[in-house]
Amino acid sequence: MGSKDSKRLLSNSSLPVSLEDKKEKKLKGLVGTNSTSEKENGVKSSSVVFERFKEDPARIETMTVQELRATLRSVGVPAKGCKRDLVNALKCFAEKKIDGKTSLTVEEQASFSAENISVKCKDKDFSKEDCVEDVNTDLEVPGLPQHKGRVKKSATEGSINKFNTKRVTKKQNLSIRCDEGGMVLEAKRTVSSKIIHEVVNADKGVMPVIQTEPWTVLAHKKPQKGWIPYNPKTMRPPPLTRDTRYMKLMSWNVNGLRALLKLEGFSALQLSQREDFDVLCLQETKLQEKDVENIKQCLIDGYENSFWSCSVSKLGYSGTAIISRVKPLSVRYGLGISDHDSEGRLVMAEFDSFYLLSGYVPNSGDGLRRLSYRVTQWDPTLSNYMKELEKSKPVILTGDLNCAHEEIDIYNPAGNKRSAGFTDEERQSFGTNFLSRGFVDTFRRQHPGVVGYTYWGYRHGGRKNNRGWRLDYFLVSESIADRVYDSYILSDVGGSDHCPVGLVLKL
Repeated sequence: MGSKDSKRLLSNSSLPVSLEDKKEKKLKGLVGTNSTSEKENGVKSSSVVFERFKEDPARIETMTVQELRATLRSVGVPAKGCKRDLVNALKCFAEKKIDGKTSLTVEEQASFSAENISVKCKDKDFSKEDCVEDVNTDLEVPGLPQHKGRVKKSATEGSINKFNTKRVTKKQNLSIRCDEGGMVLEAKRTVSSKIIHEVVNADKGVMPVIQTEPWTVLAHKKPQKGWIPYNPKTMRPPPLTRDTRYMKLMSWNVNGLRALLKLEGFSALQLSQREDFDVLCLQETKLQEKDVENIKQCLIDGYENSFWSCSVSKLGYSGTAIISRVKPLSVRYGLGISDHDSEGRLVMAEFDSFYLLSGYVPNSGDGLRRLSYRVTQWDPTLSNYMKELEKSKPVILTGDLNCAHEEIDIYNPAGNKRSAGFTDEERQSFGTNFLSRGFVDTFRRQHPGVVGYTYWGYRHGGRKNNRGWRLDYFLVSESIADRVYDSYILSDVGGSDHCPVGLVLKL
C-alpha cells in the first residue's frame, strides 16, 4: 500500500469507540496502564533492554517464552504464537529500535503472529482519506478460496459483502485498504511472512490476479534437518554474459497442449520472452497426428523447428515434442521397438555437442497395473538406448519421468509407498537404470537438501498448499555435468498440473 495511511500504526486509539469499550479489559491486560510516568519508565527500561540486545543479539534466542512475551508486551507488540514467532517478532522490533525506527507498520505487525488480533480503523464513519484495516483471516474477500468460518464484524462489513465473495484460507494474515465508501481497493495477505499483493478492480468488484508463492514455504510431511524450500528468485545464479556460449533448455508436461493454448491468461509468447529458451520440450501434448500441422502454424516466430510424436494406439493420449530455434542435426522418434513406440513417448534431437531426448515415461497406473512393464521393460530399454547414444556424444534426458526418486521429492512419502511414481520398485529402477549408469540428476546435484516440486494434483488444493511431487527432470551424462550452469524449476508458471523445468548448459 503506497498511501500515507498504509503506514498507520495499529494503536488502541485507532479503534472505533464501540470496539474499544468491548475490548477495554482485554487490551489493558495486553498493554498495561496509560499513565505518563509508567510510559516513561517503560521507554527507559526498554531502551536498556535493547541496548543489551545490540551488544549481544544472541541473547534473544536464550530468553524463555515468558520473558519474550513480557518484553514484547512492554513495547506494545502482540505476543502471540510459539517461541519461534516470539523470537522473530522481538528481533524485528529490536532491529527497528536499534536503527532508530520505533514505529511498526500494519504489514510488519501483521507478520509477527499466525493470528491477527482485531479490526482497526481510523474512524467509524470514514474520512476522505483511505482507511486501512487489519482483518482476521476469516473475513470475506472477493476472489479468494471458499472456506467455512466466522466473519469478524467491521465497520465496512456491509460494503465488502456486496461482492460475490469467497473466504480467505486460514493461517493467513490479511489487511485491506478501502475508499471512503467502503469499496475494497487493495488486499494484502501475509503467507509465511511474505506479503502477497492482490489487486482489486474497484469499478468491477473483481480480483483478476492472485499472486501467491506457496513454493517458498517448506511443505513436507516428514522434513529432515537442513531442508529448505526451493525459491527460484533467490537460488538461481545471475544470467550468463553475452560472450559466454550456452544453450537454455526448457521442459514441460502441458497436460494437453490445445487446452493450454485456449486457456485464458496464458501466453506462450510472454513465456518465451521471459525465459528466452533455445529449446522447449513438451510431454503429454495429447495431440493426434492430424492436429500437428495446425499447431505448427501457431508457433512463435523464431521457433520454426518442431518435431512431434503422437500416440497411435490411443488417440488424444500421451505425446511428446521438441520445439527449437536451433536446427538439429538429426531427429529420431521412439526407441525403435514397436512395443514401446505406439504411444508417442519419446523424441530425440541431435545437436552439435549433445543428444536431447524429450521423454514421457509410462505411469504405472491405477492399481499399479503397468508397474511391471515400466520397471522391467521400458526403463531398461530407454537406459540402453541412452548408453548407445552416449558412445557418440553426451546425452540429456528431460521430461516427466514419473518417479519421485527420494523422500525429499514428495510431500507425503509415508502415505504414497504404494502409489504410482513412488513405489520402491520405481525408485530402485530409476537409480539402477539411470543414476547408477552415469546420468546425473542436475537439480538434486545443484540443490541438495532443497524441496522443490514440479507436479501438484488438482484435488485437495495441492498446488496452493505446495503438496507436490518432483517428477520432471534433466538427467545429463556425467561428462557434461560440470557444464550445467543452472538447473531450475519455474514454480510460478500455471496452466498445467506440472510446471516447467529448465537447464542452462555451457557449450
